[in-house]
Amino acid sequence: MTSFATSARSATAALRDLFPETPLLRNELLSARYDADIWLKREDLTPVRSYKLRGAFNAMRKVIASGPASRHFVCASAGNHAQGVAFACRHFGVQGTIFMPVTTPDQKIEKTRMFGGDNVTIELTGDYFDQSLAAAKEFCAEIHGYFLSPFDDADVIEGQASVGVEIMDQLDGPPDMVILPVGGGGLASGVTGYLREASPETTFRFVEPLGGASLRAAVRAGRPVTLPKVDSFVDGAAVGRLGDLTFSRLRHVPTDDILLAPEDRICTTILEMLNVEGIVLEPAGALSLDVLPELADQIRGKRVVCVTSGGNFDFERLPEVKERAQRFSGVKKYLLLRLPQRPGALRDFLGQLGPHDDVARFEYLKKSARNFGTILIGIETRAPGDFAALFERLDAAGFVFTDITNDEVVGQFLI
Repeated sequence: MTSFATSARSATAALRDLFPETPLLRNELLSARYDADIWLKREDLTPVRSYKLRGAFNAMRKVIASGPASRHFVCASAGNHAQGVAFACRHFGVQGTIFMPVTTPDQKIEKTRMFGGDNVTIELTGDYFDQSLAAAKEFCAEIHGYFLSPFDDADVIEGQASVGVEIMDQLDGPPDMVILPVGGGGLASGVTGYLREASPETTFRFVEPLGGASLRAAVRAGRPVTLPKVDSFVDGAAVGRLGDLTFSRLRHVPTDDILLAPEDRICTTILEMLNVEGIVLEPAGALSLDVLPELADQIRGKRVVCVTSGGNFDFERLPEVKERAQRFSGVKKYLLLRLPQRPGALRDFLGQLGPHDDVARFEYLKKSARNFGTILIGIETRAPGDFAALFERLDAAGFVFTDITNDEVVGQFLI
């Protein structure tokens, strides 16, 4: 019986017909910061700017080899998987139908259409992904097509394992640790499956977004479970339920090796990589880098590979990313300020601001002729400690205010 490592190497060799290996680059900034040898496996530099192309290509080449080349492929995706399937359909000259939610951003729809050309039909169905998925499976059954799962497919997992094959080929020795982002588990299953054979001394850490921790939930329950709520911000990894097949390959992962990355903190990582290193990462692509501070003591002096899984970042989201990063870093806050209705009251408040406090938002919320009105005010400053000093001055001056920066319910309406 052919070993998984051998099959993964065959898949990697076949991929060379599609694109060259992605770079594995030593990062000087992070290596110096953590006193470690840190390398980035740049999956954000594939032709579709994510690793998803690998699994889609491998599954499709096997289906085509085993049957009629005219087989119709079907998938449901609002992002990277759709683009990978479209690219592979065009490469093989086969037809594909991709179901996407009606709410999918135009940028993603157009990129999918560009990659697939005349070989792909895009169906916009449903407001949510689950509705698109159900429609895709129903359509696939009607036409007797082949449904391409984004992660819960043995051939897809084998294709994603090519990331691990390339890492071993590009380094002059095995890595001490590989840090992997986790959504549905296809990439993690493939890379760990290969490296456990090819480099048994290598250890792993798995990173999920805090609002989509499906692997941790599955490992704790001993089976895949559906999360009651998923934060969709990290759209490339915000999966509500781990795959059954991927769970069977990851079920023995220690829970201590599964790290959770808060969505707002991921924003600080995205901005640093963009502003300092000139690397464009989507939220899921930044997961493996975001947890490095937590691992500082464990990686010192070691060779570490972080898989940057995707770079499909819509720059229309940049203001939101900056906003969330500032709030997480503690340099921006929102207050509800109760202000007396008298001449000079606003001037008195502004006089409490420090030299580095900048008013970024100001909305007067008074709705009736009362003696007090409410102001929604956003303040940016240089360092988190500046707010402690500001709050002390406001208290001493008798101002009544409420910090609503982290109040999710109020923030949905006001911020």
